[in-house]
Amino acid sequence: MKKRSMMSMLLALAMTMSLLGSVTVMAEEETEAVEASTETAEAAELNTVILKEADDSMINTYTLIAVNPDAPFTDADGNEVSDVAINTEGAAALIQFLLSAEGKELEANYGQEEFGDSLFYLLDGAPSYEGEIAPATDETATIRLSTTTSVNDSGLLGAILPVFEEEYGYTVEVQSAGTGKAIAAAQYGNADLILVHAKSSEEEFVNDGYALKLDGFDSERLSFLYNYFVLCGPADDPAGVAEAETVLDAFAAIAEGKYTFISRGDESGTHTKELSLWPADLGITVEAESFADYTDWYVSANAGMGACLVMAEEMGAYILTDKATFLTFVANGGVME
Repeated sequence: MKKRSMMSMLLALAMTMSLLGSVTVMAEEETEAVEASTETAEAAELNTVILKEADDSMINTYTLIAVNPDAPFTDADGNEVSDVAINTEGAAALIQFLLSAEGKELEANYGQEEFGDSLFYLLDGAPSYEGEIAPATDETATIRLSTTTSVNDSGLLGAILPVFEEEYGYTVEVQSAGTGKAIAAAQYGNADLILVHAKSSEEEFVNDGYALKLDGFDSERLSFLYNYFVLCGPADDPAGVAEAETVLDAFAAIAEGKYTFISRGDESGTHTKELSLWPADLGITVEAESFADYTDWYVSANAGMGACLVMAEEMGAYILTDKATFLTFVANGGVME
């Protein structure tokens, strides 16, 4: 009997030791998992940061323009294009919604929940619409919006368009590219309206007969939103742009030190703004020949804002971007689709 009791005690002790060992292993594995997760988070921390912002030279204004159905449409080779169908009624409905009290509230509040601040701001004196908005019909249900990448990459359109579509029955097909390409799509007859941010290009679009002044508005160009361009770069800021008195001084410091800079290079609104900030004596324009002597530091990417931010992070480079897209880039851990 004593032997059986002794055996039972030994067996119980062995089971206890085994259980304690398992608990210890599990605790160690959990600790290792937490440490690995922390290391991954630290490794994912971005090196690209905002170094210069809120400069008067860096206001970024967004404009809506309806496409004129009687515009002189051409193809990419400049040949006249006929039988272009423009959905003027659908374009008007979307513009009216974006300039309505409901649309403006969505625009002004976008970013508050995730970032604690708006990513876009309503322009003082922006046009407003208070009338009825026509619901979609079979003929007007599909609207083609050609727009800059910033309002798309930042998530603004993804937050607003579903509300419009749900309320009025439309489907909005978004074509997202740099402003130059977004405008070109409309000139080819492939868009019903544009949403862009390059004043000189917009004015040229109007003057060339591609824009339509909608009833109830004073002009073809309907500027309504703005945010800021920001100059970003590596956290250690080897060019010292954060200490520069103005953004013009910052760009001059980048050029003088030949620090790597990623340019959109796509005639977008951001690219147009960037070109205006370099010292005039550098002579940098949209033409490749103008920066042929600077290719050891000036990288013309011919790509969208998200792709260029990824390049800047990977190369430890400076870059000009709109603030909304940059904050979205950071929130996504440096990943842009």
